[in-house]
Amino acid sequence: MGSLDDPSGAFLERFVLEPTGPGVLDGLDFAVKDIFDIAGRVTGCGSPSWARSHQPAADHAAPVQALLAAGGRAVGKVVSDEMAFSLMGENRHYGTPRNAADPRRVPGGSSSGSVAAVAGGVVDFALGSDTGGSVRAPASFCGVLGIRPSHGAIPMKGTTPFAPSYDTPGWFAREAAVMARVGEALGLPPIAAMPSRLLLPTDAWAVASTDAVAALTPLRTRLEEMLDPADASPIAGDEGLAAWRDCFRICQCAEGWAQHGAWITEARPNLAPNVANRFDYAAGISGADWSDACARRERIEADILAAIPVNTVAAFPTVPGPAPFRGRPDAETDGFRNNAHRLLCIAGHAGLPQISLPAGVVDGGPVGLSLMGPPGSDMSLIALTAELGF
Repeated sequence: MGSLDDPSGAFLERFVLEPTGPGVLDGLDFAVKDIFDIAGRVTGCGSPSWARSHQPAADHAAPVQALLAAGGRAVGKVVSDEMAFSLMGENRHYGTPRNAADPRRVPGGSSSGSVAAVAGGVVDFALGSDTGGSVRAPASFCGVLGIRPSHGAIPMKGTTPFAPSYDTPGWFAREAAVMARVGEALGLPPIAAMPSRLLLPTDAWAVASTDAVAALTPLRTRLEEMLDPADASPIAGDEGLAAWRDCFRICQCAEGWAQHGAWITEARPNLAPNVANRFDYAAGISGADWSDACARRERIEADILAAIPVNTVAAFPTVPGPAPFRGRPDAETDGFRNNAHRLLCIAGHAGLPQISLPAGVVDGGPVGLSLMGPPGSDMSLIALTAELGF
């Protein structure tokens, strides 16, 4: 059970919601990202302007209800990047939660408070969300386990949307056994078959720094010893991961503006400059550009699904390297963010499950190795994580 002390700087509100039933989460404490409804409390989405313009929720979000019903105890709501629209975890209004693995570095976002609470040992697991990497990147940055489940596998009712065709709940923990208990509580399908074939996408590995690749190699080697090898080839073919990232950016931002543009236009919220700039870009995406990107995404999804059949797991760096240092100007972190999305967009485009494992350290900062499988293989990925000793 996690401590109720908070060395992480993760919490917006401290409260206790006792379990509503016994179950697989008995004895475990968890924290909730500030995009999930808690009955009687305002869901703030990391934005004081959003919080002031919305009423308290009538009910708990569906994932929160499921966790409480399975014996989990919620101990508070934690920081999200503003409007869940960043990858670094530096909220200009509520501060930057602490990266316990390397306090010099950002914790990652937008599930910054969730990952900080887990990495700091304050809770046993934490509920976050992942649209463009908001669980996977923070998990890599802070040296914990973090999963993006198969898209649509977990109900999102009571969760503030951003880009619904990419949005999914996700969670962090320090042990594979806890990851599996949470997956069971949230209703993920049981293991049908374990992967037997390993894919190492050459273009994905090429995105990571030389130091990161070296740090990830021991775990990669263990996977190669456990599973049958697949042909080494680029998953994005001739099109390239940069093109896939650009397609993701248009689709994600256009959906984000469709969800929040009317509120931004009417309420004129006090958004942090980096978040405001991203929404300005989103507002300028034409209907024709969005339609074209959606058509390209359909082709990308088909290519990904063909590369990841039922018996296959792909392994590649979660992000290009360790987390950027805190307090750096956006211009200095944009390059990292753009490269990271070349890796993070893959699972999002095809709705695939992906889990990030703490696999090494570069200059004091953790780096993660990701396992990605076909739709519905979530619990198999967690089981493989356990077999690797996590």
